[in-house]
Amino acid sequence: MAVNVEVTKKKNESSASIIKRFTRAVQGSGVLPKVRSLRYEERQPSTYKKKVARLKSLDNKAKYEHLFKMGKISGFGRRGGR
Repeated sequence: MAVNVEVTKKKNESSASIIKRFTRAVQGSGVLPKVRSLRYEERQPSTYKKKVARLKSLDNKAKYEHLFKMGKISGFGRRGGR
């Protein structure tokens, strides 16, 4: 996204007012939010990491169900049920 914001000096205009106009033009163009979103963008996890995380969650679920069937834990402790 390449947006050029250009401000030309008008007759009898001070430097401060040119800077103010430029600042307003930059804010109105939406360049800064786009740049900030790119700066802090998180990368997608690799397929291997997704696979490992899914296997871990399935293993934890199986352990939880086993303990629940054995009566070692109650059914409401997991998600704060009432």
